[in-house]
Amino acid sequence: MPLERTTAPRTKVGLVAGGLGAYWPQFPDLLPQLKRSSARVSERMGELGCEVVDVGFISDAQEGAVAAERLREAGCDLIVGFLTTYMTATMLLPIAQRSGAPVLLINLQPTESMDHDTFDTGQWLAYCGACPLPEMANTFMRAGIPFRSVSGYLEDPRAWERIERWVKAAGVRAALRKGRHGLMGHLYPGMLDVSTDLTLVPVNFGGHVEVLEFDDLRVRVEKVGEAEVKERIGLAREVFELADTVVPEDFEWAARVSLGLDRLVEDFDLDSLAYYHRGLDGEIHERLGAGMILGASLLTARGVPAAGEYELRTSLAMLIMDRLGAGGSFTELQALDFLRGHVEMGHDGPAHLAISARRPLLRGLGVFHGKRGWGVSVEFDVAHGPVTAFGLIQRRDGRFAFVASEGVTVDGPHLKIGNTTSRVDFGRDPGEWTDAWSASGISHHWALGTGHRIGELKALADLLDVELVEI
Repeated sequence: MPLERTTAPRTKVGLVAGGLGAYWPQFPDLLPQLKRSSARVSERMGELGCEVVDVGFISDAQEGAVAAERLREAGCDLIVGFLTTYMTATMLLPIAQRSGAPVLLINLQPTESMDHDTFDTGQWLAYCGACPLPEMANTFMRAGIPFRSVSGYLEDPRAWERIERWVKAAGVRAALRKGRHGLMGHLYPGMLDVSTDLTLVPVNFGGHVEVLEFDDLRVRVEKVGEAEVKERIGLAREVFELADTVVPEDFEWAARVSLGLDRLVEDFDLDSLAYYHRGLDGEIHERLGAGMILGASLLTARGVPAAGEYELRTSLAMLIMDRLGAGGSFTELQALDFLRGHVEMGHDGPAHLAISARRPLLRGLGVFHGKRGWGVSVEFDVAHGPVTAFGLIQRRDGRFAFVASEGVTVDGPHLKIGNTTSRVDFGRDPGEWTDAWSASGISHHWALGTGHRIGELKALADLLDVELVEI
């Protein structure tokens, strides 16, 4: 697909390894072995796509304090402490206290098991990283610091899968903390569940909400040139299959609005966008609102999720899913198929084109149901296979929470009405699933992404200190 993704900063991971300095003169071969293990961990971290800030090996509290300052100055998204053998809590506590970043402790012994018949004390100590782990947990908890750890061996694929979850979660946390989220237009009248207290976004996640007017888009659309429109139409023809209901004038207008949206995102440095405007009798704001779907879908595929109906929490959910590599398309319930056991979900609006089961379709519509205006809309099905429905809840006490459910998208009949639609099998009666999903407190919109992502979402919920409700 000829769409270039917006480049996101790499996750910055601080790495410190350590062991008890009293061992080094007693067992001269031990420290060189542990440093080799540390170098391998640093290498593997780099293979996860991180920017690794490796502050080396510490052997006592003084060296731990120096490492703490270096990691604090680096501004890391995650600190990884590698327990290579026994070490005291006083060596790592300052790092956890001063770094300003969440800490993950890892205990990766050299191999799956010791050779008990031949190992001496020095060789055993290289396998002793588990020994200080309860000490670290006790100290962290008494200091009010969240404790998290991964234990395994150096080349353990299961351990590295868990470590990668934490690294990805830290990257998403950083995207939220540094994110700029556009909110343009006004609330769809009467949608009480969609309403979000804007203050709660930076309070719960960090970041900034940029309140925009549709006139901010209008002035940018007015400056779009004809050559640019022609080029954007060419891009859309490459990306989409066009139904014969697409009216050329509506297609050209959608392309023009798409270019204005690109400029809006660039000028306000946005990482996500939620929008809605009702409009009246074909005036410019109504036409802008009706012309959003093409451009919003192209933006979403590039990693700048855009959600309709002023759904700020869902645009944030889409951003989270996108940064986890899951895509994340704007979704709501459409129907229940009790004959096949499927929940049908999707939306009349922007889609994450990168996770489409096939080449997405542009369909021309003379009416957008429940909205004013007319134009082109996107029709597609999320790629078949494992998926996760994921959304954000705003609790009565002002805290955000996650809700997620894993299922499988499957084949079956679809309506041809210019909507995104996916059939999801959640492995239970669709009516029972729908009741449980609704009872979580989710709004009527969420993100649908590829893959089973609850493991990654649990890690992110831990880093953000939010509840995860699993359906």
